[in-house]
Amino acid sequence: MPLSEHEQRLLDQLEQQLHAEDPKFANVLSTSPSRSLSTRNIVIGVLVVIIGLMILLGGVASQLIVVGILGFLVMGAGVYLAISKPKFGADPQRVGKAGGNAGAKPKSGFMNNLEEKWDERRREQ
Repeated sequence: MPLSEHEQRLLDQLEQQLHAEDPKFANVLSTSPSRSLSTRNIVIGVLVVIIGLMILLGGVASQLIVVGILGFLVMGAGVYLAISKPKFGADPQRVGKAGGNAGAKPKSGFMNNLEEKWDERRREQ
C-alpha cells in the first residue's frame, strides 16, 4: 500500500532529523546489506565443519591423536569461514559514484524506491 503525501513528508522529516541528530547511526542504517554475512560463506563453512568432524571421528576411531587434532583444526577453520564477512575489493555503491558525487552518502535501495515513488506522485499531480 503506497504512502500518502502526509505520511511521505513525515517520513522525510524523520529521516532528515535522524541524519542531523545522529549521522553515525543513520549511516549504519543506510549501509548496503552486502557487508553482512554471506549465505555462500555459511554453506561452505558448514561443509568444512562436517568434513572436519569426519576427520576428527576418523582420528578417534583409529586412535591417532594427530588426525584428531587435524580434524579439530579443520572444524575451527570451517566455523571461522562461516562467520566471516565476505571480502570484496570495494563497495559496489561507492565505486559507481566515485567519479560523479564523491561527497554524497550512498543511499539504500529502500530510500531510492521511496524517492522514486515520491517523484512519480509529484509528476502525476
